[in-house]
Amino acid sequence: MTEKIETGSVLTGKVTGIQPYGAFVALNESTQGLVHISEITHGYVKDINEFLKVGDEVNVKVLSIDEAAGKIGLSIRATEEAPEQAVKAKKPRKRPAQIIQDNDASGFNTLKDKLQDWINQSQKENTMKK
Repeated sequence: MTEKIETGSVLTGKVTGIQPYGAFVALNESTQGLVHISEITHGYVKDINEFLKVGDEVNVKVLSIDEAAGKIGLSIRATEEAPEQAVKAKKPRKRPAQIIQDNDASGFNTLKDKLQDWINQSQKENTMKK
């Protein structure tokens, strides 16, 4: 089956069939392999028919050979140069908010600060009512 076909070699083949999961490629008169849908091209492939059709000549790289099962795994993607990925701009880091201590009576005060004032005010009101 694989007299001269070795894992890692790049060969030219002809697409002989297309299924939803991949494309069958004839490497010679007696040998064919499968290009899985994930190995068609770089990026996501929803429909193989958008990339290949029966009769197309394609360059494929031999990924695996299973002589016992008679299967050859191929890749078209491995023969193509990967597209450059866009570099994401780094988001500016958020600095923690500055805590400003303001003891001004017109601003917000914590309960701890106001508690003693409320107690004193309440005691004054109670003494006035008596």
